[in-house]
Amino acid sequence: MKTLVAGLPTDLAASLCVVLHTAADAPGMLGTIFRRAGRLPVVTVQTRERLEHGRMYLPVSDHHLIIEPGVAIATRGPKENSFRPAIDPLFRSAAQTYGPRVIGVVLTGGLDDGTAGLWAIKQLGGTAIVQDPDEAFASSMPRSALAHVRVDHCVSLREMPELLVRLTSEPLVEVAHEVPESMDIEVNVAKEQDPLAAGVLELGSPSRYACPECHGVLMQVKEADRVRFRCHTGHAYSAASLLSELEEKIETSLWNAVRALQEKTLFLRHLAGHEEPTNDQSQALHSEVIRTGERAELVRKALGRDAP
Repeated sequence: MKTLVAGLPTDLAASLCVVLHTAADAPGMLGTIFRRAGRLPVVTVQTRERLEHGRMYLPVSDHHLIIEPGVAIATRGPKENSFRPAIDPLFRSAAQTYGPRVIGVVLTGGLDDGTAGLWAIKQLGGTAIVQDPDEAFASSMPRSALAHVRVDHCVSLREMPELLVRLTSEPLVEVAHEVPESMDIEVNVAKEQDPLAAGVLELGSPSRYACPECHGVLMQVKEADRVRFRCHTGHAYSAASLLSELEEKIETSLWNAVRALQEKTLFLRHLAGHEEPTNDQSQALHSEVIRTGERAELVRKALGRDAP
C-alpha cells in the first residue's frame, strides 16, 4: 500500500477506500503511515465521512468500511471471513451504490477475502484489478480473484498507480445497473441491520455445517462457480476461510483436551498422595495417572505436524 499510494497524485479523480486485515485492538497507525508514504490526505472514518476526490479513507479499528451515496461509514457488522474490517463488505457496498463507476483492487493477502466482493463489482459493471500474484508477498488473494472473477487488469504493484490514474481520468458512460436483492441483503447486514429482518435466510439453503463463531446454521450461498456461507446472525465465510476457521477451532479444542487431561493427572496425583502407598486405592489411582498421561500424549501427537 505504501508503494501504491506513493504513486498517486493529489488530483486523483476518485475517492480511494482502503481495507487491510488488522486486529481488533490495532493501534490505528495506518493513517499516519500512509500520510508519510504518499501525498493523498488520509481520513480515518469514525462514524461517517463525506467522500471527496483525491482523498484516502480508512475505517477505524474493528469496523467495516461501507459506502453509501456520497459518504463512507464505519460499522460493526458481523465479521466476514473472520475479519472486521473485511474487504467483501466494502466492495459489495461500493458496487451497490455506484455500479460501473467502481474500480476494485485486490492486493497481496492470505486466503480469498475480496473475491466475492470483486465478483459483485464486475456483476454490476465495474472494473476489476488484481496485483500480479507472482510478485505478491502472499499470493492467495490475487490467485483466488483471478480464478473466479473476469479480471480486467492483472499488473505489478509499480504499474498500478499509473493504471488507476488513467482509468479514473477516462470519461465514463453511465449505464443503469440493477442491484440483486441478495446484494442488498448482505450490505444491510454489514450495516448492522438484524440479519433475520434483512432476509439472510433467503440467501440460500441451510447447509449441514455450523458457524464456527456462533454455532448457528450456515446458509449455503451459490455464486457462479463458488459456494459461500452465511449464518443467521450474519457471520460470513468463503469455503477457504471456513475451512481455515474450522482447523483453528479443532486445534483449540485439542489443546483444551490436553489441558483437561493434565488437570485430571494433577488431581489424581493429589488424591494418591493422601493414600497409603500399599493399599488398593493408591494403586488404582497410580494406574489411572498412567492411563490419563497416555491419552494426553495421543492428543498431543494429533496436534503435531506429522499427524495424519
